[in-house]
Parts: sequence; structure tokens; C-alpha cells
Amino acid sequence: MTQGEKTSKLKDIKETVFGAVEIVRQARTPEAQESFGKMIDTAMIARQIIDALKTPEMVKNIENFRLISDNINESTTKIQNTLKQLEETGVIDEATGLIKSIKSTMGSFGDNGQDLLKTSTAVMEILRTIKTAQETIHTVRNVAEHIRHKII
Repeated sequence: MTQGEKTSKLKDIKETVFGAVEIVRQARTPEAQESFGKMIDTAMIARQIIDALKTPEMVKNIENFRLISDNINESTTKIQNTLKQLEETGVIDEATGLIKSIKSTMGSFGDNGQDLLKTSTAVMEILRTIKTAQETIHTVRNVAEHIRHKII
């Protein structure tokens, strides 16, 4: 090893030692000590969370959440398929047409006696039931779409 190489190596060692001394000096400052304390506290909290997540109860809960998510996805798909089939078969459109037709027919009867009133009341109840079913189908469809978008 030449004299120049020895001098260069000594210079590198000296700079490294000075750098290490500076790091140690700055590590002793109150700010650095406070930061170290916060890091240690955070690490301890993270360790507690990790340990809590490893408990059999939490493992079971996490698995249950996964199963619930899978079931919701399956239900959403089934509801969407059912609604699609209902739309394809025209049941919803036919029910709407039936409601309009019954309303029109009832309007042409007028007040022709007690029997007509009872019949009219029964038909109105049927219409309300059909309309409620239609609204329920639309609501289920909207909820299914909403759930599907939240999950995906």
C-alpha cells in the first residue's frame, strides 16, 4: 500500500468517525429523544394491534367478514339475474299495463251500487299490492346495485 493510499484511508476513517460522533451528538438532543420515544410508543401500539389481530376471536371475526362479503356478492348477483329475467320476460311492463287498464276500467264504471263498490275496493287493493310489489322490485334492484358498487 502506498503512502497516498494510507493517507486516503486515514482520511476516510477520520471522516467516518467525525460523522458518527455528529450523529451521536444530534441523537442526544431533546427533539431527537422525543422522536425516538414517539417511535417506540408507535411500535408498541402496532405490536399490540398485531397481537390482537392474531387472537382466535379476531381470526374468526375476519373470516366471518370474508364470508359475509362473499354472501353479499352472491346475493347481489342472484338479485341482478332475477331482475334481468323479470325485465326480459316483460312481467314488470305487463304489471304496469295491467294497473293502467284496471284504473281505466274502474273509471268507466262510475257509482252503480254497493257490489260495484266492494269490487272496486278489492280491485284497488290488488292494484296497491301489485304497485307495492313493483316498487319493492325496483328498490331491491337499486339496493343490489348500490351494494355491488360498494363491494366492488
